[in-house]
Amino acid sequence: MHHSVLPAALLCALPSLALAADPLPMPSQLITASRTAQSLDRSLAAVTLIERADIERLQASSLPELLQRVPGVTLANNGGPGKTTSLFMRGSNSTHVLVLIDGIRVGSATSGAVALQDLPVELIERIEVVRGPRSSLYGSEAIGGVIHIFTRRQTESGVRPFLALGAASRDTQSASAGLSASQGDRWFNLGVTTSDTNGINAKSRGTSGYEDDLDGYRNRSVSLRAGQRLAEGFELEGSFLQADSRNHYDALGRTGISGRDAYADGLQRVAGLTARLQPFEPWQITLRAGRNEDRSDAFQDARFFSRFASQRDTLSWQNDIQLAEGHLLVLGSDYLRDQIDSSTAYREDRRDNHGYFAQYLGSYQRHDWQWALRRDVDEQFGDHETGSLAWGYTLNEDLRVYASAGTAFKAPTFNQLYFPGFGNPLLDAETSRSVEIGLVGQHDWGQWSASVYRTQVEELIATVTVAGQSQAQGVDEARLRGLELSLSSHWLGWDWQAAYGFVEAENRSSRRSRSGIAYHGKDLNRRPAHSLNLDLDRRFGALTLGAGLHAQSHSYDDLENQTRLSGFATLDLRGEWQFNPQWRLQLKAANLLNADYQTAAGFEQPAQSLALTLRYQAL
Repeated sequence: MHHSVLPAALLCALPSLALAADPLPMPSQLITASRTAQSLDRSLAAVTLIERADIERLQASSLPELLQRVPGVTLANNGGPGKTTSLFMRGSNSTHVLVLIDGIRVGSATSGAVALQDLPVELIERIEVVRGPRSSLYGSEAIGGVIHIFTRRQTESGVRPFLALGAASRDTQSASAGLSASQGDRWFNLGVTTSDTNGINAKSRGTSGYEDDLDGYRNRSVSLRAGQRLAEGFELEGSFLQADSRNHYDALGRTGISGRDAYADGLQRVAGLTARLQPFEPWQITLRAGRNEDRSDAFQDARFFSRFASQRDTLSWQNDIQLAEGHLLVLGSDYLRDQIDSSTAYREDRRDNHGYFAQYLGSYQRHDWQWALRRDVDEQFGDHETGSLAWGYTLNEDLRVYASAGTAFKAPTFNQLYFPGFGNPLLDAETSRSVEIGLVGQHDWGQWSASVYRTQVEELIATVTVAGQSQAQGVDEARLRGLELSLSSHWLGWDWQAAYGFVEAENRSSRRSRSGIAYHGKDLNRRPAHSLNLDLDRRFGALTLGAGLHAQSHSYDDLENQTRLSGFATLDLRGEWQFNPQWRLQLKAANLLNADYQTAAGFEQPAQSLALTLRYQAL
């Protein structure tokens, strides 16, 4: 499916829009935890939902800034806005989290990572974050959990334009605009956004590759999402997202000194087409096809330096069969093809994976249960079987308990296997076993949740330094144990939201580093043990005031635990004046106390800054 075909297909499927009947319903239920619509209060997993209203209330400038507020999630950033950002969930590797955009699997086949920093937050409608293994439903990558991002979509009937204009410190400007329309059985949303910043000096003085300059960032993005109900029981939906970026950074050039004006042009493109049909009442079929393109062209010393491009093509066929009220059987299969095109020669540049899965969701009186089994057939690593089992019990109208166990796996990336000087073709797939117990409370004054988990990872792949050069190496074993707490409430006139995460990410390998340091008992790198987020907001007529606190404890930048990253806390203040039902003016002071910190050794983080945003949303 070529990316240019999708918009044309959508236009053909959407005749002229005239305001009329009710729009297609958009379910607010969670779908990521079970691959099918499921009420959040019946979910058997630790879940965080971030809605469009939350994004605007928090005045988030990037997707990583939003995800940092999720319990159990921490980030490592390489030097400010637009720089490479790694996400760690429940202590798992940054490549252990599966990311979906409108149901389509995304991520680089070479590095295994997703360029979260490039995905435009202004074009996002909702984010579902499910923590815990999901390989029994999705296959490789879902050891730590799944992040499902939905682009903007309108549910109300009518035509509604939106607009946002922003200016911030460090010569930062941003703008976004879009149009949403819905008429009966047809709807679409088109949005564009642009942002530019001078950024900060990404690297610390004295660090390899340091240059005394500002490392700016630019992003241009567009999204289109549309759908139509063609007949009773048949619905067609398409989505397209493209993000183009230019990221300046400090690096060593070909001559071994700092590269002059080193930068990379990046492209993230995701296109998908989904068809839902219901042959008869108990049976619904979902067919989905998607493509994700990830490309980065690097330039140094005033000329082309390297290119890394990957393409992921996916197909899925899912059958939801309602056996009886409260009993759902899900059967399906997935196909994934990864292929790369690079200026660096790889021994292998393509691989296919076929997956087959089954799931049963049941409910009886106060009990809920979910089991899933999956088999993946990978042409490089053979067969992998994964499974999960979860059970929930409603103690009373306020309290609910759940328990789950599951296995997962992660196939090595092309870089980990074949990149010259770094890859190791003898690496095995990483595998894991997890257990979790959770308690959820729903009350008149708010809601809360608590969960404890334990994950054992075998053949964990990490980056180690050998003779001054980075290499991919199996750590043998890692143990991840943790606690997550969340609370949201309205108390004393304020809206409170709090999230705390504790994780013990311990290296259990029997190996030693080249310098003779034993890995066993050391912390896995860049995983702080404690993280805390607290947000408070209150409305005073047309004026809303809020504050956000993020704090985390120290961590280590290396597996040997020789380079310590200090703990830190940042405080943000925000305000909003809704001077018209359709217009709002927002002001945010970020890192108000000017905390000086790093989340990756040698890479600086932004100091205090101010941002002003004007928003318009038609009613």
